[in-house]
Amino acid sequence: MLRHEFQPGRLVAGAFLTVAGIIYIGDANDAWETPWFAVIPLVVGGLFLAGTAGLLTRAIRRRRRTPTSPHTPPHP
Repeated sequence: MLRHEFQPGRLVAGAFLTVAGIIYIGDANDAWETPWFAVIPLVVGGLFLAGTAGLLTRAIRRRRRTPTSPHTPPHP
């Protein structure tokens, strides 16, 4: 298996969209009653958190890549 870097923003987005799908599946199977607009705040909030996590991850990785002094070599 090829190794890849961990992307927490995609994990957060996937988790929130999976929960939204489970809510709609439960409504379709008559397990509970869900209004059509109830999932919109869940999806929008999840995408907002995913974007925030992605930006935070990018900032942390960019900061780690920049050398601390002009004489130190950059990290691979």
